[in-house]
Amino acid sequence: MEVGEVGRARAIQVQGMLAVLRHVHAHPATTRARLARDLGLSRGSAAEIIARLHALRLVAESGAEPTGARGRPTRVVHRHDRGPVVAVAELSHESWGVAIAHLGGELCPVRRERHDRPGAPEDVLARMGAALREVQAAYGTRLRAVGIALPGTVSDGRLVAAATLGWRDVDIARGLGIPFSMPVITGNDATMAGVAEARRGSAADAGVALFLTVEVGIGGVLLERGRAATGATGAGGEFGHMPFGDPALPCPCGAHGCWDLEVDGRALARYLEEPPPAAPRTAAGAVLHRARTGDAAARAALDRVAGNLGRGVAGLVNALDPQVVTLSGLAVVIADLAGPAVRAAYLAGLMGFRRRTPPPLVPARFPDDGSMRGAAELAFDAVLSEAGLDEWRRDARDAAG
Repeated sequence: MEVGEVGRARAIQVQGMLAVLRHVHAHPATTRARLARDLGLSRGSAAEIIARLHALRLVAESGAEPTGARGRPTRVVHRHDRGPVVAVAELSHESWGVAIAHLGGELCPVRRERHDRPGAPEDVLARMGAALREVQAAYGTRLRAVGIALPGTVSDGRLVAAATLGWRDVDIARGLGIPFSMPVITGNDATMAGVAEARRGSAADAGVALFLTVEVGIGGVLLERGRAATGATGAGGEFGHMPFGDPALPCPCGAHGCWDLEVDGRALARYLEEPPPAAPRTAAGAVLHRARTGDAAARAALDRVAGNLGRGVAGLVNALDPQVVTLSGLAVVIADLAGPAVRAAYLAGLMGFRRRTPPPLVPARFPDDGSMRGAAELAFDAVLSEAGLDEWRRDARDAAG
């Protein structure tokens, strides 16, 4: 066989292995028959690829549950117990966590700690980095990538600004002290949560989806076929800093009139003529509880925030044309408690032709750990690549001597 033909044959083999791996990742515990059907493979080709992947300890097979149907029972293809893993870390305005994710998306928490939101990031990042190094020590070469979800604007691997933490221009990889050479994917937490919803959650069937979450301010992302549209530097999706609010109000981001200031605990406190809350998320929860239990003033404040939320969503739908809008965080609570106000403002803000079939507003499937799940998906994108597969095979050869 000529050199060029050898190269082409190898490329076809690699692409076949990656196609099977990605299918197993997207469909954990898939059957061999379904895998072959979905990928357009013959039974023989599927069996050959699976055997190669099994030899590399990437996938394994087991017997399927009996169905009573005639014919040879199919086999179930799933992750190998000694296969690759990725580490994921999540930083929020009040805590941080580290977990391990396996092929197929299974998430296994490792550690979760609260922090006191210090102005300097060194202590928090050092503790997160120590937890990641413990994971590396435990998993060795099985650890193939790291995904990190951050509560602020992220660009080119740096946390440009996290207003709730008081952090600016932080080199995350350096702060974590990550010594190992492997892909480190950093991103905004809302963006990563949106990825989880688009790939495995409430927007999994949508080609174009909009994800929005309210915590302290509002974050989100537009997703096309499970991939986040984050712009030239990775800082796209800062919907909370669109000028949908009062232009007289300064935002910690440096702009005025940001939507952030109209949809969270700061807005609720302002409408109630209360002092700005030190902990907007906690304060919002308290006001929403009062509204739920019949407090008229809290209810009026909630309805104003609900209208602000609905109008802003309408503006984004008009501009971005998603098939579905997935809501998370306080946005779900607001929509539950003040659904008519949200929907009325949403429909009123839509262009006329959109009102006939407006994109539905649906709650997120992963309201608690979406950002970690999304970080794992993006980290596995690096693992399930030609470079990632080549590196795994090289390490397997080296381990075999």
